[in-house]
Amino acid sequence: MFTTRWRTSGRRYEVTVERDVKVRMPDGTALDGDVWRPDAAGRFPVILGAHPYNKALQSPPLTPTGFSQSRGFMESGDPTFFARRGYAHAVFNVRGSGASEGFYQLLGPQESRDVAHLVEDLARREWSDGSVGMFGVSYYAKLAKRVAAERPPSLRVIFAPFAGTDDYRQRHYHGGILAHGFLARWAQSSVHNARYRSFVKEALGDAAFAALVAEARADPELAAVPAIAQALAAPDASAANALMSDVALSRFDGAFWRERAARDGEATVPAFLGACWGNYGLHLGGAFAAWRDWRGPKKLVIGPPVYLDRPLYQYQYEALRWFDHWLKGMDTGIEDDPPVRVFVPPTGEWKALDDWPPPEARWTPFFLHDGGTLSEHELWPHETSDTLEEPGLERRSLVYRTSPLVENTEVVGPSVATLYVSSSEPEALLFLTLLAVGVDGSETELTRGWLRCTQRALDEAASTPHEPVQAHTKREPLVPGEVYEVRIPIVATARLLRAGERLALRIKAADDEPPATSLEAIARGHVRSARRVRVTVLHDAAHPSRLDVPITRGNVLGTFFSGGDISLATLSG
Repeated sequence: MFTTRWRTSGRRYEVTVERDVKVRMPDGTALDGDVWRPDAAGRFPVILGAHPYNKALQSPPLTPTGFSQSRGFMESGDPTFFARRGYAHAVFNVRGSGASEGFYQLLGPQESRDVAHLVEDLARREWSDGSVGMFGVSYYAKLAKRVAAERPPSLRVIFAPFAGTDDYRQRHYHGGILAHGFLARWAQSSVHNARYRSFVKEALGDAAFAALVAEARADPELAAVPAIAQALAAPDASAANALMSDVALSRFDGAFWRERAARDGEATVPAFLGACWGNYGLHLGGAFAAWRDWRGPKKLVIGPPVYLDRPLYQYQYEALRWFDHWLKGMDTGIEDDPPVRVFVPPTGEWKALDDWPPPEARWTPFFLHDGGTLSEHELWPHETSDTLEEPGLERRSLVYRTSPLVENTEVVGPSVATLYVSSSEPEALLFLTLLAVGVDGSETELTRGWLRCTQRALDEAASTPHEPVQAHTKREPLVPGEVYEVRIPIVATARLLRAGERLALRIKAADDEPPATSLEAIARGHVRSARRVRVTVLHDAAHPSRLDVPITRGNVLGTFFSGGDISLATLSG
């Protein structure tokens, strides 16, 4: 890649591969990996990726295809691409996976220390120039950020898009609601040759662990999920069972999750961060959290809602620019790029930002009204409420739509729903979906928010007006019939709503809609209420339920109840 002002490393080397390289950790455990290098004399920068997946299937000679469960774990990138351009690319299995020895840590502290030690070992090799970067998406990227927080001296830079920061909130317990669908698929089919021992059992001891498992087996929400029920029936029978049991037993945000959370505020190396808009059920929130906390030089890119093809290749030239700049000292123009770039569907165009959230965003309240209307106009006297029921044959969703927009209106950023709700039961699960509604009435799912209402209490220190954060440390049962104010964060999105289109909010008590894409499927698959529950959403003068929307362009005059219709037929008198 080159311009008239800068260029990247050229494709000039043949490649040699060293298979099944063993690196001993300080405790004697050996990690296994492969290393691709330029087939030439000299010393080269090292790019490292570490993972728990099948090493042999990371970069097979396959024609790329869209993201799917069958190829989702192919996240290393193409090592020959980097080796041909003057880098050594090492891809290693983490402890307890593949042919690496020991017990799997599930991104725990030992795993980060292992890979930090691996960084230093690779930096000392005779073909290494002593500088190391880390590359890869998803698991690779999450681990790269954690290793950066360990600050191994030879780690100079990471390229780590699609990296969650908080697996409790962003992956396994959306809004405090267990997301069993992705968990079961990942534990049973993605982690390769895992040897996993329960961390919950080690922390509690045998007797307390058995009591906790018995309590979980009696939970009707968990008993209704076959994969979770089977895991809890025999938590020691397999690595997948033990892993799923640990997640199911860790229903609050505590030590188990904190040990595996990102430590982005402790990292100072340059970081390339990002995600895609379709990844709101897994990585998207983590990209913005990392941008907020990262202490080193950084760039953020949020792409179209299509994730990345597998085997992974789309980011290879952008990664090369990043590594050439930070590891080889080349002028690649990377510092001239804006700090933040976001793709804005359906325009097919990118938007440059100075920061995130967008400094120009205006969080505008849209109130929920009778008749399924969503409007900036405040509540009228005598407005009441709407009710949904789950499970049952009665109303199972509430949808509130704006009038057709008169102005092209751009939405970029996280939204917040403030709802006043009551429940017929001590528990209520809420699933919120932000929708773009076309002129023809077709609906496009943009993003989601979730809340287990018994875990509604906020972490006030972590919350902001545009992004409330639940503490998720305990459950406070609802008093049936009593009204509660709940603030629900909705994962950020970007959308240009054209004149004639509408914005809509759908509220449900379950996420049983069939997904239209594999990314929507990742955001589905949560436990459901074990008892029939009737949830009432109030929207009257005393209970002004609303949706705060980040408007970055348009909507200067607001929406029109008339739809902007000024035909003679609308006149009277």
